[in-house]
Amino acid sequence: AERPWVCKAIMAAPPPSAPGEPATPPPPPLQYSLLLQHLVGDKRQPRVWDPATLGGIPCPPKSEEQKMVERVMESCPFKAALACVGGFVLGGAFGIFTAGIDTNVGFDPKDPYRTPTAKEVLKDMGQRGISYAKNFAIVGAMFSCTECMVESYRGKSDWKNSVISGCITGGAIGFRAGLKAGVIGCGGFAAFSAAVDYYLR
Repeated sequence: AERPWVCKAIMAAPPPSAPGEPATPPPPPLQYSLLLQHLVGDKRQPRVWDPATLGGIPCPPKSEEQKMVERVMESCPFKAALACVGGFVLGGAFGIFTAGIDTNVGFDPKDPYRTPTAKEVLKDMGQRGISYAKNFAIVGAMFSCTECMVESYRGKSDWKNSVISGCITGGAIGFRAGLKAGVIGCGGFAAFSAAVDYYLR
């Protein structure tokens, strides 16, 4: 009787080559270094991330209208306009708040003993709010536009953009009062911008 393990060995053996044909050489042993090159080396092929394979919702390709809207929203004029509107609203609110806590709002310097009316107080609060809103809007637009231009020139998005933009904006605002005021404005606005950027990041 033939033993089972002998039959299995015979069945698993490769068929003999026909006479006249060259014998097929055995495959070379797999080298560990070559395997590592394909796994973590330079020959590793990047995997394409597909959300559908992970059970996520596949993202459809963007249309030309969506790309155009994204380009407009990332442009410097749009960022400057958005900062201008935000600065106007923030400056108006800050001006009205400071006018509300100021005890001299509505008083006439020619007649300091006369009690101002509600209409005069509201008028002064509105004037101060508009004044603050204009200043904040100008500063916001200048800073946002300068930061966008600096970021486009450097090709990087880091804290240095805020510092450079703050220095340029503060220096331009303070330079109207002289060189010393321009230098102080540059340093002060740059430090303030760096602090805000560090807090936000």
